[in-house]
Amino acid sequence: MSVGFIMLVHTALDRAAQVARHWATSGCPVVIHADRTVEDDAFSDFCASLADLDNVRFSQARRRCEWGTWGIVGATIDAAELMLDAFPKVGHVYLASGSCLPLRPVPELAAYLAERPRTDFIESVTIEDVAWSKGGFDHERFSLRFPFSFKRHRLLFDRFVDLQRRLGLTRRLPDGMVPHLGSQWWCLTRRTLTAILKDDRRAEYDRFFKRVWIPDESYFQSLVRLHAKRIESRSLTLSKFDHQGKPHTFYDDHLQLLRRSDCFVARKIWPRADKLYSSFLSNDPKVTKNAEPNPGKIDRLFASAADIRVRGRSGLYMQSRFPLNDRDNGRSTGPYSVFEGFSDLFEGFETWLNKATGCRVHGHLYGPDRAEFAGREPVYNGCLSDSAKLRDYNPCGFLTNLVWSTRGERQCFMFGPQDNQYPTDFMVGDPNAQISVITGAWAIGLYRTNITSEVIRKEAARLQRIEQAHVAILRAHWAKARIRIWTLAEFIESPMDNTQEILNEISLGPTRRLTEAPRLTDLSGFGQFLQQLKNEGMNLHMAGDFPTGTGATPMNMVQKRPYLVK
Repeated sequence: MSVGFIMLVHTALDRAAQVARHWATSGCPVVIHADRTVEDDAFSDFCASLADLDNVRFSQARRRCEWGTWGIVGATIDAAELMLDAFPKVGHVYLASGSCLPLRPVPELAAYLAERPRTDFIESVTIEDVAWSKGGFDHERFSLRFPFSFKRHRLLFDRFVDLQRRLGLTRRLPDGMVPHLGSQWWCLTRRTLTAILKDDRRAEYDRFFKRVWIPDESYFQSLVRLHAKRIESRSLTLSKFDHQGKPHTFYDDHLQLLRRSDCFVARKIWPRADKLYSSFLSNDPKVTKNAEPNPGKIDRLFASAADIRVRGRSGLYMQSRFPLNDRDNGRSTGPYSVFEGFSDLFEGFETWLNKATGCRVHGHLYGPDRAEFAGREPVYNGCLSDSAKLRDYNPCGFLTNLVWSTRGERQCFMFGPQDNQYPTDFMVGDPNAQISVITGAWAIGLYRTNITSEVIRKEAARLQRIEQAHVAILRAHWAKARIRIWTLAEFIESPMDNTQEILNEISLGPTRRLTEAPRLTDLSGFGQFLQQLKNEGMNLHMAGDFPTGTGATPMNMVQKRPYLVK
C-alpha cells in the first residue's frame, strides 16, 4: 500500500512539475488538476514536462477553482475519483496544492502512514469550537445561500446576504449531518474517501455544499464524520495564516524554521525560493527524523509575528502600520526627557546636562525658527531636517522618528510656551516621556530684553495664557508621562535637590550626588520686573510668589514639594 497525491495547480507550473516529479519518482502516484484559468499552451507544456512518468495523471475536466466557491471541492472530487480508479494499490490519498513542498523524505511519510492504515488525518472541528474562521460567517455559512463569488461579485454577495438576513431566509442541514470545519489539506484513507464519494446521499450533500460559504473547509471535514473509523483532527501539512486569514508565504530564510516543524509538507512556498526547493526535494536518509509532526514548535514565532504585524513595535510608524490613536502598543520606542524653563533659569544648561547624564541634549526642538538639534546640526539621525516647516507637517511623527532613530540613547530637549504646542497631548499621554516644568521661567528671557513695557506686557500675557493651557493638559487625569511641575519661586528655593531628583531617573551611569548645580542666571532685579508688570495690570502669577527685593533668591526658604503626576 502506498500514498497517492492529489495536486490542485493554478500557477507556478514549473515548481508544481518539479514537486510532482519528486513524488512520482519516489513511487507515489500523482493526479493533477490544473485550474481552468491556466492557458491551454501552458497546460500542454505542463503535461508534456511530466509525460515520461507513467504514474502521473491529469484531470480532464478542468474547473475554475475560485476561492470560496464549489470549484475547489469539485476539482478535488474529480481528482480523487481518478486516483482511486487508476491506482488501486493506493492506501492513503494526500491533498496538496501546487505551492506545497515536501519537508521530509517520501519513504518516511509512506512508513508513517503504513503504521496507521485506518487513520484519517483531517482537521475537523464543530462550529462552536472554531476560533480561526474569518469573514463573519460561522453558522450562517451553512444556513444561508452563497451563489455569488465573493471576489468577482462582492456587491451582489453582500446584498444577497443582507437580503436573506432581513427576510429571515434559512435552509435546513441534511438529516444526520453535523457541520464541521477545518483545513482543506487532508490525508484520507482509501476506505474513507471511497465511502464519501460513493455515498447514496452524495447528490444531496453536493447540492447543499454548492451554496455553502468556502465549502473546501467544510465538505470533507463534515462528511468524514459519517464514514471514518479513526480520525486524527490535524493536518500533516504545515499551513499558517495571518490575522486576516491569509496564508503565510515561506521564503528561503525560513529554511531552519520549516525543518523544526517536523511536518511532512508545507504550504505556501514562494516560487522563487530556490534554496527551499533544492534543500527539501531529496530522499536523503540522512535527513530522516522519524519524528511526530509538530507544528506547535513554531507557533510561538508565528504568534509573535502576528502580534508585530497587528500591534507593531513601540514607536515605529511606517507606511504599512500607522496606528489609530489609543490603539497602538506604545507611542514612542524609548524614554526621553522634556525640560521646560531650565534653559532660561540656568546658563549653559544643555552642555551641563549632557556632561552630568551622558544623554543626548537638544535645544528647543519645536522652536519657531528651526529644530535645535544637539550641536545645532542641520540634519540628524533618521535624516530629520531642522526645517521648522518640515517638522510642523507632522510634529508628533518628528518626535517618534527622532526617538526611534536614536534607540539606545536617551534624548532630552527643551520646551516652552514659545514653541509649537501641538505635541503636548502626545507627550503627556506617552508613558516614555519624563516632563519637568518650571512655570514662569520664560519671563526671565523677557526680563533680559530692553523692549518697552507695553510690548513686554502683551507678550507676557500671551505666553502666560499658552503656559496655563499647557499646564492644564499636564495635570489631566489621562496623563501617562512622568511629570513634575514647579513654579519658578519654588524651584530656586532648592535647585540642587530638585535637579537631583530629575537626574536620578535619567542618568545612564551610577547615580551620584550632585556636588555642583548648573549656574543660575543672574536674577537681580527680576522681582521688581515682575512687580512692575503687576503695576501695569499684568498679573504674572505663573512664576509663583517671587520676592520684590534685589536678591536672586526668594526670602521664603521653606521648601515646597513639587507637583508630581504619575
